[in-house]
Amino acid sequence: MFDLIQKMFGKEATGSKDIAKERLRLVLVHDRVNVSPQFMEILKEDMIKVISNYMEINEKEMEVNLTTTNSSVALIANIPVNRMKRGTLPAE
Repeated sequence: MFDLIQKMFGKEATGSKDIAKERLRLVLVHDRVNVSPQFMEILKEDMIKVISNYMEINEKEMEVNLTTTNSSVALIANIPVNRMKRGTLPAE
């Protein structure tokens, strides 16, 4: 479970406080938007595949979250870009 949290949020939790905080965050996201942790991981992996065609990104520091309001759900992604890939088109 801990490895999944590290992969999902791209951060290393070092203490038990940090581990508990990440687990709570995972549970809250699941409850709010009613998606499984596996769905979130697949979503993040797919985003990495697509974005990597155009730019080099820092996957370890990438954060992907779903937030809700009364009437909608928003996907919020923080994706650190190392550099743009210029002059190359993605393979089809």
